[in-house]
Amino acid sequence: MNQDTSLEQQLLQLPLVGILRGLPPPQAAEVGQRLYAAGLRALEVPLNSPEPFRSVRILRDTLPADCLVGTGTVLEPADVQRTREAGGQLVVAPNCDPRVIGAALDAGLLALPGVATATEAFTALRAGTRHLKLFPANSFGPGYLKALREVLPAGSFLYPVGGVGAAAIADWVAAGAAGFGFGGDLYRPAYPLDELSERAARLVAAWRATR
Repeated sequence: MNQDTSLEQQLLQLPLVGILRGLPPPQAAEVGQRLYAAGLRALEVPLNSPEPFRSVRILRDTLPADCLVGTGTVLEPADVQRTREAGGQLVVAPNCDPRVIGAALDAGLLALPGVATATEAFTALRAGTRHLKLFPANSFGPGYLKALREVLPAGSFLYPVGGVGAAAIADWVAAGAAGFGFGGDLYRPAYPLDELSERAARLVAAWRATR
């Protein structure tokens, strides 16, 4: 099983994933458009959000093709197929489950499983993905990612997720981070749309400053 290289290239062009936990479907189109306008090109709707597959479909139908859309907190292979049926291209998990990774790759989707140890990272790589979500990142720090990065093979990518704000991006990139996932530092249902735009623009600018 191999990762879809076209989806990989899309993600790697701007490897920042917006995590829209709690997104109500009626807000999906406008939230997605705000984030796209601010520069984000990958969005995930965690499955513990209200009607997540409906939100994925709305995002996919209303955003340009160069924006990846998918689900997060994916714990079961059956939800991979539902993601695909909703038009999703990205499957993100908080854990390393080879069943979910395999189901995503078999469906032609991009798999981004959660890892916290070298054992989990190599398990995910053996399952066929090259994209690894270091979670929860704020419990480890950039030094931990640097140590993990040194033992992983070339061509694998680590994305810190969990408690990473704009001010910390440069330190994580210096340690070897390939990209990031942004949750509460980007989106909460209570954030006004103008604040959401500002938060997204600040994160994208902090990333671009490291290039």
